[in-house]
Amino acid sequence: MDESVEPTDLQTQTPEQVEEPSASGLLGEDPALPADGFDDADQAMGEPTEPEAPAPEITVESVVEALLFATDSPLPASKIAQLIGVGDARDVKKHICALNEQYEQNGNAFRIEAIAKGYQMLTLPAYNGWVGKLLKVRDQSKLSAAAMETLAIVAYKQPLLRADAEAIRGVACGEMLNKLREMNLVKIVGRAEEPGRPMLYGTTNHFLEVFGLSGLADLPSVESLPAPPEPSPAAAPPD
Repeated sequence: MDESVEPTDLQTQTPEQVEEPSASGLLGEDPALPADGFDDADQAMGEPTEPEAPAPEITVESVVEALLFATDSPLPASKIAQLIGVGDARDVKKHICALNEQYEQNGNAFRIEAIAKGYQMLTLPAYNGWVGKLLKVRDQSKLSAAAMETLAIVAYKQPLLRADAEAIRGVACGEMLNKLREMNLVKIVGRAEEPGRPMLYGTTNHFLEVFGLSGLADLPSVESLPAPPEPSPAAAPPD
């Protein structure tokens, strides 16, 4: 007679009682770690931060360079030494020579030049063409009071006739409008539908560039502009 085989514990377990191996166990990962692979200490540290750049070393030469970079007029060597508080004019000249040697080695577009009994940082003559274009743009932004007044009228009232501008200013504006057209700040935008078909004036895109505006909507409101000064009362005639 065949002997009956007793079922083992595994055979007597239902499928619900048999535990499936975990994914972490199959992959050989530490089951103590959370699913994202970071523990609480890592999460507390937050995102890694960029290391701070080391502060530049301040030397006497770098101070001389900073002073000459910031000035708009030549600085005498004695004045530079006085501002630094170290050394004298002879030492300053040595520092300037050392700086110019660095500029030449680095291929910089400028040097420190002796000019008008002082020293000033100037661009090399090879760059005069490009620098001249920049200076020309700056000159165009320098307008007289009469030109600014006429330009403001055109900007706020455009498109407008020359007669309208003259009625507002109280003086002839033809010559001033022509000058503003030469500076590419004002242009002819059309002609009025009236006898003679007079020209209408408006501002240009260059006007927006010069005054740093993205569009005419960026013009300050008339209400926010400062009020003109009141005329002083006329002096009483002597008795």
